Amino acid sequence: MNKKTMKWVAVAVIFIGLAGGGYLYYQSKQTTGAPIGQTVKVERGKASSTVSATGTIKPVNSVEISSKITARIKEIPVKENDHVKQNQTLVILEDKELDTKLDQAQYKVTNAKAKYDRTAYLHSIGAKSDSELEDALYEYQNALSSLEGVQSNVDDTIIVSPIDGYVIGEPLSVGTLVAQGVNNPTVIMNIVDLSTKQIRAKVDETDIGNVKIGQSAVFTVDAYNGKTFTAKVANISQTDVNKSWSSSTTTSSSVIYYDVTLDVEDPDNLLKPSMTARVNINVAEKDHVLLVPLAALKTNNEGQYVERVNADGTTENVQVTVGIYSDDKVEITSGLAEGDMLAVSYTKSKNSSSSNGNRQHPPM
Repeated sequence: MNKKTMKWVAVAVIFIGLAGGGYLYYQSKQTTGAPIGQTVKVERGKASSTVSATGTIKPVNSVEISSKITARIKEIPVKENDHVKQNQTLVILEDKELDTKLDQAQYKVTNAKAKYDRTAYLHSIGAKSDSELEDALYEYQNALSSLEGVQSNVDDTIIVSPIDGYVIGEPLSVGTLVAQGVNNPTVIMNIVDLSTKQIRAKVDETDIGNVKIGQSAVFTVDAYNGKTFTAKVANISQTDVNKSWSSSTTTSSSVIYYDVTLDVEDPDNLLKPSMTARVNINVAEKDHVLLVPLAALKTNNEGQYVERVNADGTTENVQVTVGIYSDDKVEITSGLAEGDMLAVSYTKSKNSSSSNGNRQHPPM
């Protein structure tokens, strides 16, 4: 082999070596599932378990203001976001036909009363029969009844607030024709009492058995980043949100959720209706219990176990009984003692992120 050939061989070897080293470096950066071993001590602490759910902020008391008669809006003395008191005038309606009907009804009452008084006098002196007196009284009573009905409709042209609260949303405009109705009346405005609020949260069927009335909870809303609010479980629905048990209900959902209502504490009145609340309900809590990292807990054919590190550096598998699961720790009720050392293997993830943007929640 001449010198020129040897030079090219040397260059090729160097190139292959660099390429191989670069590949190994790339692989080392891309490898997932690489175990990272360390030891941890079994310690005592506070264990708490939570159930997560998503819900919506709702006022406890709210009223849709509508009319008992069909008429046009003459005046609305309040506007959006105004605070109103109970019995405060909200809407004044106008129906010119009612004014005419009221005059006619009052006229009939006046005439019927005069006729009855005259008939009663004549009856007292024997000039009118009992039946004539009864007819006059019946006519007078009918006139009074008609007047009361018309007067009631006139009174309904003034609509007052049934509760203390705020005008939420913009009311209808002056001149709008509003229709009466029991099933589908025209809503003129909404009055909402913002002093008391609740969350209607959806809890998965796998968790609903752990939720009890009176349990405390914390929650966050997107509007106030980093701020935590408190609540308390007030009611647990006895049926799932889709009423899937009913023969008249059809649903394709494979997950069953139950409505849980929580009373909200909002002393600064920061929360607004329809805000999305991400709730953690405290379903269990214990103090001074043995705790180990979840990463230390393993499973075999006999159940759950941990890898205990002995004083001489050797390790042994120890079967354990667990209690409350927290976010990253679990309570050990038997099998270990305080101060025991455990071997823990963590797994490095290729795509680790601290973002909360991928959190999944039940449907709203």
